[in-house]
Amino acid sequence: MANEQVLDPVEDGGTVDHGRRRFLTATTAVVGAVGAGFAAVPFIKSWNPSARAKLAGAPVTVDISALAEGQRLVDEWRGQPIWIVKRTKQMIDILPTLDPRLADPESTTDQQPDYARNELRSIKPEISVLVGLCTHLGCAPEMVAEIKPEPFDPEWKGGYFCPCHKSRFDMAGRVFQGVPAPINLLVPPHHYEDDNTIVIGVDPQGAA
Repeated sequence: MANEQVLDPVEDGGTVDHGRRRFLTATTAVVGAVGAGFAAVPFIKSWNPSARAKLAGAPVTVDISALAEGQRLVDEWRGQPIWIVKRTKQMIDILPTLDPRLADPESTTDQQPDYARNELRSIKPEISVLVGLCTHLGCAPEMVAEIKPEPFDPEWKGGYFCPCHKSRFDMAGRVFQGVPAPINLLVPPHHYEDDNTIVIGVDPQGAA
């Protein structure tokens, strides 16, 4: 039986309750960018294989047609949470300004396929696809997309924060300097079947 996915609105702070985001739960979290309201979206039927097939590494097909700007959809592949985020223009424009604060802004360490080895770490500029596990000890970071001072970073420009050991990543999954996480968040193999469909676990045709 296929799983169901839901776009789950959160509070104004832009964070998600840690307990509700266990990676075995295929839900989505709405995160408001600055000046943007929250969206109410109905259930989305998943086209995914069974849980047993996912754990075996079968590709996962995800419908992103209902994904709005500033929203994140969480699914699962090989027992790992997969984050699919539709970034706003503001999120994209901020990324280059963060390079001086990052440990590996150009993703020189092999944390992504070659086709995602760019500043946005994505195939399409607006769509980010990441493995949602901190690269320190595999904890589940929180998505804190709102651009405002935070207790963990007074110059916060939006991204991912791991409350377990205080690691921080930007909206491309690039790790900040001076945190426990040693490398950027991983980008899984994926490709677009069409404009509204992403297949997790299979590289684009012709990709090395």
